[in-house]
Amino acid sequence: MTRSVPSTSETKPRLVLIGNGMAGMRTLEELLKLAPDMYEITVFGDEPYGNYNRIMLSPMLSGDQTLPEIMLNDEAWYEEHDITLRKGERVERIDRIRREVVTQDGDRLPYDRVLIATGSRPFIPPIPGADQQGVLGFRTVADVESMVAASDGDDRRAVVIGGGLLGLEAAAGLAAHGMQVAVLHRNGHIMDQQLDSAAGRMLENTLRERGIDVRVNANTRRIEGDGHVSGVELDDGERLPADLVVMATGIRPNIDVAKASNLHCERGIVVDDTLLTYDPKIYAVGECAQHRGETYGLVAPLFEQAKVCANHLAHFGIAKYGGSMVSTKLKVTGVDVYSAGKIAANDDETEEEMVFADAARGVYKKLVLRNDRVEGAVLYGDTLDGSWYFQLMREGTNVSDMREHLLFGQAHVGDSGHGATARIANLPDDAEICGCNGVCKGDIVRAINDNKIFTLDEVRAHTKASASCGSCTGMVEDLMASTLGGDYSAAPSKKPVCDCTDHSHDEVREAIYRRELHDIPAVFEALDWRTENGCAKCRPALNYYLLCAWPDTYQDDPQSRFINERVHANIQKDGTYSVIPRIWGGVTTPNQLKSIAEVAERFEVPTVKITGGQRIDLLGVHKEQLPAMWKDLNDAGFVSGHAYGKSLRTVKTCVGREWCRFGTQDSTGLGIQLEKITWGSWMPHKFKIAVSGCPRNCAEATIKDFGVVCVDSGYELHVGGNGGMKVRPTEFLCKVDTEAEVIAFTTAFIQLYREEARYLERTAPWIERVGLSYVKRRLLEDPSGRETLSERFANSQRFAQRDPWADQVAAEDDHEYEPMMVLS
Repeated sequence: MTRSVPSTSETKPRLVLIGNGMAGMRTLEELLKLAPDMYEITVFGDEPYGNYNRIMLSPMLSGDQTLPEIMLNDEAWYEEHDITLRKGERVERIDRIRREVVTQDGDRLPYDRVLIATGSRPFIPPIPGADQQGVLGFRTVADVESMVAASDGDDRRAVVIGGGLLGLEAAAGLAAHGMQVAVLHRNGHIMDQQLDSAAGRMLENTLRERGIDVRVNANTRRIEGDGHVSGVELDDGERLPADLVVMATGIRPNIDVAKASNLHCERGIVVDDTLLTYDPKIYAVGECAQHRGETYGLVAPLFEQAKVCANHLAHFGIAKYGGSMVSTKLKVTGVDVYSAGKIAANDDETEEEMVFADAARGVYKKLVLRNDRVEGAVLYGDTLDGSWYFQLMREGTNVSDMREHLLFGQAHVGDSGHGATARIANLPDDAEICGCNGVCKGDIVRAINDNKIFTLDEVRAHTKASASCGSCTGMVEDLMASTLGGDYSAAPSKKPVCDCTDHSHDEVREAIYRRELHDIPAVFEALDWRTENGCAKCRPALNYYLLCAWPDTYQDDPQSRFINERVHANIQKDGTYSVIPRIWGGVTTPNQLKSIAEVAERFEVPTVKITGGQRIDLLGVHKEQLPAMWKDLNDAGFVSGHAYGKSLRTVKTCVGREWCRFGTQDSTGLGIQLEKITWGSWMPHKFKIAVSGCPRNCAEATIKDFGVVCVDSGYELHVGGNGGMKVRPTEFLCKVDTEAEVIAFTTAFIQLYREEARYLERTAPWIERVGLSYVKRRLLEDPSGRETLSERFANSQRFAQRDPWADQVAAEDDHEYEPMMVLS
């Protein structure tokens, strides 16, 4: 749903954007999604172009990209959206009393709202001779064009002052044009803001091997020349000849307009959590804005600001910007470099460093830890686990359980779907990334480059990659980071539930408890949902969260369930359904088998199959046959197997000590007990249990969400496994002595998962997110808390253990049954 706010005048409210760069234009794009007809919009930009991707200036300098290829919004886009673009015009100040924007030429344009997105400008240190021709920054298309022109000719020389990210990219681009390039860096190693000394020295050696002269601890005394640069003189008296000097000594927020308008500025234009300045009519986003004392120069946080600012410009008023954690992933002259957070531990022993170095392979990794949580990462040469380390940082994951293998990457710790397969940077273009939709690496890279997209949702919309089962999401995000440079994925704790809201799963769940919201309409009203009825993404999640929070009072909303749960059967590709009656622990009787056979014959079921979970599947049932089949199965003593639900599926067992010569405990009996206690429990995702009668593990307990392995002295409990596309073995939780303890730990674990996992998050990624140590702390170190969890589960089961087949049969008898397929 979009929103249009009527103006008190005959025309729409007037919004003026000062700055035609990526942050400001992203804000307009987000605003147009929310309220496309709300404002009359005018955009001022210094440069004579539309909005282009400034990140791609380096590929443009090296010749890999052209200006049309890096355009994000060309002039036709502005016309299409009825936006006035005043290119090549500079705004001098804002007359806040008259509410007019004043241009450098004296033109005045009235406004109702102003958005300042003037970005930053290169910092040019006060070096004698820096005002000569041939001395450039590296910030605009004009700078790139001048640098390319300066490289034309034989034996051309360039000096780059500044060995940071921008300086090294400039050096690489100029070297690609055949220039002899020297990089001067005043500190002890290059990229000292992102790399420690060891990684910095490795990078220096690599650059020198590739013909770039890198000099550290090099201070420039003056730039020589007579109107045009001819050389650079260093403090030690050495002179370097130069036809071009590139200043890459950092950037400064461009706050000239704000200062001329008497807006409160410090390093940048000071804004609050809504990106509003001290003037209630003026917002600021991007590199020019200072939020909670911080300014940001990378694209990902600027886009986060843009989304929040657009939310308030559209008068939704529910989004907040809380700051960003940033990472940097760049390919410098063919060398992968990644940096996030702290690059060195404190000297006070509150932090520690883990280091791996392989000079022969050119690989260096360092992690900074504090209280077993990742505070920073420096990677050189092998950066493909960078996004995983960054995720651990953002989530505050306790890594004590993975320290032994942490430096070797996620593939060695446990793959939740994007571990070993996240190492995709060097895969060929025809390597398949999304198996569900047959999307290859090249498809995704082309979509990113051709459509100028930056977010996971945009990649999904253009390619369908990660839009189905979601197991390849991490790979897609890694590929985006590799293609674009930097991390473009929001932390899961910040990702909105869907496009209907800016609130995350965690925020919604907290609000349900804290504000005692007892139904879906109450959530929509309290949290300012954008759409009146929600959508197919948010309604099932809200239905689950409410069901978990208020099991005794909340009435399950069938229309907020997906089709399988709505009709209590699994839809098949031909439109028929699969019906699976529950068979406790996989144990059946001749009479039960006879009843199933009779039902299958009566309804002419084309296929009867034994499932992997030791159940019998009746396939090919037509929708209109379902109520009658349920009734016959109910009459024979069967209840639904919930094979269609985000719930307990099955408890798989082996025959155990009653029959097997290796069996140590009654695995069959224990499995039946567990199933009868836990069936009918709705969960964030499907949940499977297995009980194996001995360590030979015939029931495959160590790839289940909860697994029990019987041993001579008791029972070993395992958690967080799954089969499927990415097999993940369980983690060992503990060993107990009695069946009663098995049941207590099982129910407590399930309730902890039910209460704290996000909807559609399986146990494996949930445990990786919170850490096995956290689960152990809640279940092992806090016996009273464990008992409380078990009690809450038992209470919820009092209301949950109703057979949906029987309920629907009763509704059918009362002529109320209508298997609507609301969500697909």
